[in-house]
Amino acid sequence: MKDILVHLDGGERDSVRLDMAIGLAKRHGAVLTGLFARIDSFKPSAVARHASDVLVKVRNGAKAVFDAAVKEAGIASRWWQLSHGEPGHVLSETMFCARYADLVVMGQFESKTKQVPEDLVEHVVLHCGRPVLVVPHSGSFPTLGEHMVVAWNADREAVRALNDAKPLMVATGGVTVLSLHATTDEGGTSMGDVPHVDVVDHLSRWGIDARLERMPVDGLDKMDVLLSRLCDLGADLLVMGAHSHSALVPWHAGGAAYILRHMTIPTLLSN
Repeated sequence: MKDILVHLDGGERDSVRLDMAIGLAKRHGAVLTGLFARIDSFKPSAVARHASDVLVKVRNGAKAVFDAAVKEAGIASRWWQLSHGEPGHVLSETMFCARYADLVVMGQFESKTKQVPEDLVEHVVLHCGRPVLVVPHSGSFPTLGEHMVVAWNADREAVRALNDAKPLMVATGGVTVLSLHATTDEGGTSMGDVPHVDVVDHLSRWGIDARLERMPVDGLDKMDVLLSRLCDLGADLLVMGAHSHSALVPWHAGGAAYILRHMTIPTLLSN
């Protein structure tokens, strides 16, 4: 992990995301890119696709904070900014810039501020092809990854998230792989004999100390059970796959969308 991008919008939570991104950059010897992207509150400028004086002032303030923070931390960095704040531009260009990083750090949408499009994080997660670390819009997080939980069901997105999170897992003290299932799922497979597969055994090849925990969820919502268990475990990072929209399970009805609305700890999402 040598290239980390942090999204900044000039809001109050910039400092939380920036501190987290700087910590990760120092830990992995990475270059940190600050990307300023925000909706222009002056609609005529947004329509004209020209940054208003207000947007320029906020952008310059965010850059000053970023420059001071990375200088104090002593890490390599660079600064990117979008040319204007038209919502569609913010949505598409943030996603595009995210493709040029190993990890993207973003913030949970805050309805009170509306500084970015409501579906910005969703759009980046589903289309950038990179892992996205989403930071809750409230709370402080003094540690990251010391008590990591992986939501595991062995589907494609979960496998992608597990693999994307390996650089973070190598540096952690231990990982809990949490599998939520109905009791009827424990009767085995209808496909006959299959090779024995073990995600914990796989992670051990990377020197990762992991343990598997299986939890029944009969009659309960899986995501509510997951959130409750994260609290019980004292988790400081959740890793999970993010399903794309489909005819059977639209995005807003999926587990990742639910977690993005109700998250209490930083969450790494991969699609």
